[in-house]
Amino acid sequence: MKALMLTNEYPPHIYGGAGVHVDYLTRELARLMEVEVRCFGDQKLAAENLTVQGFGFDDTKFGCPKALHSVFTSLQRDVAFAAAGGGGVDLVHVHTWYTHLAGILMKLNYSLPLVLTVHSLEPLRPWKREQLGGGYDFSVWVERTAMEMADAIIAVSESTREDVLDHFNVAPSRLHVIHNGIDLEEYRQKNDDAVLRKHGIDPSRPYILFVGRITRQKGIVHLVRALRFLDRGFQVVLCAGAPDTPEIALQMQEAVAAAQAQRPGVIWIEQMVPKAEIIPLYSQAALFVCPSIYEPFGIINLEAMACETPVVASRVGGIPEVVVHGETGLLVPVEQMTEAPFELRDAEKFSRDFAVAINDLMRDEPRRVAMAVAARRRVEHVFSWEAVAQTTANLYREVCDGARRS
Repeated sequence: MKALMLTNEYPPHIYGGAGVHVDYLTRELARLMEVEVRCFGDQKLAAENLTVQGFGFDDTKFGCPKALHSVFTSLQRDVAFAAAGGGGVDLVHVHTWYTHLAGILMKLNYSLPLVLTVHSLEPLRPWKREQLGGGYDFSVWVERTAMEMADAIIAVSESTREDVLDHFNVAPSRLHVIHNGIDLEEYRQKNDDAVLRKHGIDPSRPYILFVGRITRQKGIVHLVRALRFLDRGFQVVLCAGAPDTPEIALQMQEAVAAAQAQRPGVIWIEQMVPKAEIIPLYSQAALFVCPSIYEPFGIINLEAMACETPVVASRVGGIPEVVVHGETGLLVPVEQMTEAPFELRDAEKFSRDFAVAINDLMRDEPRRVAMAVAARRRVEHVFSWEAVAQTTANLYREVCDGARRS
């Protein structure tokens, strides 16, 4: 069997959970079958059972608004993905709306079965209009079209599966839940005081850690607003970069500046930290925090738990399938406004409740230590990439057998 993987993100150009997923999944699948990856960028790799080809773009003649450049450059590359051919490929597997048009083209032109992994859903991210303008209407349309054409849809959590059924005309028999995974050898506790000092963190003082993009989805602004309610005896480290829009970047800057004026020890690392450094940051944190208001899975929580760090997170989406409340961390309820999806009914209350959960655990070191042990144990038992790849390979065979019968 040969699988063709289409993705926006692939190493070294990774900025989110979908890219992490594709990176590890392709490596594990290549132990079981031949895998070809077509991605956005300049990558080129030819290894045993795994080939990777990056595709660039040319926007020199674009006259469209800046917000639409990412849309039209994605479509350029999608057409190039499909035009590169489908010979020798048994199926095509797409990730995120950026590659959905390519999957549609390959299914129609080459009669290839189409598998689609849902990492997030456009109808549940209305704030993307701030980033894409009218391009958001296109991303919603192409996602719906691909979803309703796909031979199989992989949801990364049970919550995401329910969201798909709520928003799309998809037969439940085509929906399959396969959780994200974690590399248990790579993500394990590793202390390195030099890394902490490099980023201005005092290794002798405890700290809580946030890692993520600056986007409304990740709830970072709510966390920063919660800082005024936190005890003063620990540091707050925010690894937050890649803002969606200039507006949210400015909002973040103002919120952090206000927090730094109110309490000492607020450290903002304005970049996506490399893996060799993020693992010690996870490992030496007293607590990892994930205040997302929309999170289909939340792979960052797995990474923290694998490094033996308990988690305080929002009780949304797939997070409760990862973080066990009272055992590997604490979950904070999020009350959202039904008339304005993913706007909080009482943002002040959410920030205050999140701070209460953080303070409770930071005041109870023995409980944190017990949660840290339980967190690593849970990751080891449930979320290995080897198991994810084997389940995915079995689904591929099922899809291909069904295509041959039809």
